[in-house]
Amino acid sequence: MLITTAGVSQRTHRQAAPASGPRRGGIRPPFSAWHLLLAPLALIFAIPLIWLLLSSVMSDAEINRFPPALWPSGIDLGGYQYVLNNAGFPRWFANSLIVSVTAVVANLVFGALGGYAFARMRFAGSRVLLVLILATMVIPFQLTMIPTFLVMKRLGLIDTLGALIIPSLVTPFAVFLLRQFFLSLPRELEEAAWIDGCSRLRVLVRVVLPLSRPALSTVAVLTFLATWNDLTWPLIAINHDTQYTLQLGLATFQGRHHTKWAAVMAGNVITVVPVLLAFLGAQKAFIQSITSSGLKG
Repeated sequence: MLITTAGVSQRTHRQAAPASGPRRGGIRPPFSAWHLLLAPLALIFAIPLIWLLLSSVMSDAEINRFPPALWPSGIDLGGYQYVLNNAGFPRWFANSLIVSVTAVVANLVFGALGGYAFARMRFAGSRVLLVLILATMVIPFQLTMIPTFLVMKRLGLIDTLGALIIPSLVTPFAVFLLRQFFLSLPRELEEAAWIDGCSRLRVLVRVVLPLSRPALSTVAVLTFLATWNDLTWPLIAINHDTQYTLQLGLATFQGRHHTKWAAVMAGNVITVVPVLLAFLGAQKAFIQSITSSGLKG
């Protein structure tokens, strides 16, 4: 009887062993099947940037050769040297940085104040005012550039960096996005701070803003991209080349030096690199903010 029981137990163990071991059909690949489609698409979209980078380290002879060279025979930094030494690029870069950083800081401050007021405070005409602010987002810039130019001229700011900074101090999008994110935050955290004696401003600074880093990062990145890449308004408001932004300087530089393609490509690389770094640095926060700000209307 013992032998029979032992045999049954061994057979039962052998039958159950494969179920507890690793299954070949259960092994998952290290990447998603979507990557097989997304990777070639990403490469296609990256081809212009790759070509720009390769052309910036070519000589003018290689760029002008037909058929064009697909790979540089050697690294030639003559285009970068020409841009940095013989053009106003360092000054234009500094102007763009001043305008963009100032616009980012101002939008974070004023956007947070306005967004929190519309999200948590109820005052007479608040909803009407919010609708009017959002309505300005659908007005094309072509309708407002002449009144804006006249206002800047009346203030004596034409051909100065102030004419580029003041219209960008606060945007309706910053107010709206931060308002939507503030609405998704639980009120209990703010009520606990009020019980401890915090004012509204202190609650905003100490409680709300630390929880709103994804939304703040999104506002900062989008404001930086819009201000850094703006060409139309600087073209209208700036006349002297010492006040040019990088985009405006690059446009005029390309028109004057259309035969020096290596320098033109190098200038484009210098212009694109800060934008890529800003977006890649805040990509995770950008996605998190977009998914969170739409939870509550």
